[in-house]
Amino acid sequence: MKQLKFIVAGIIFGIIMSKSEAVSWYRIQEMFRFQSIHMYGIMGTAVGIGVIAIYLIKKYRLKDHSGAPIKFVEKEKGWKRYLYGGIIFGLGWALTGACPGPMFVLIGHGYLAILLVVAGALLGTFSYGIIKDKLPH
Repeated sequence: MKQLKFIVAGIIFGIIMSKSEAVSWYRIQEMFRFQSIHMYGIMGTAVGIGVIAIYLIKKYRLKDHSGAPIKFVEKEKGWKRYLYGGIIFGLGWALTGACPGPMFVLIGHGYLAILLVVAGALLGTFSYGIIKDKLPH
């Protein structure tokens, strides 16, 4: 029962993604073809909320669900990993029509073909975990 709040948050996230049409393959294709600002508005809103949330976390020294302080670790400066990672992520998103959050919402909608995409994402994540120490980060 302790984890119920995370399940409820996931359900609310799924409803928001569904109602905002962020899981719509057609909306995603419109974005990649620069035919609509709809998805850019959703992402811009998410970035804005994220900036405000991080500011508030730092200002009020908020703690995580287990009571430990939330710490932000500075990352090494560099552009290559962001470029390569963004290209791989964007290609996967464009080919499948879904990024990680909406994949699970689409399963909830009953689109069982997305299970292949989820399996591919899990395999890719697992493969990265195996070879990450050998990659030039």
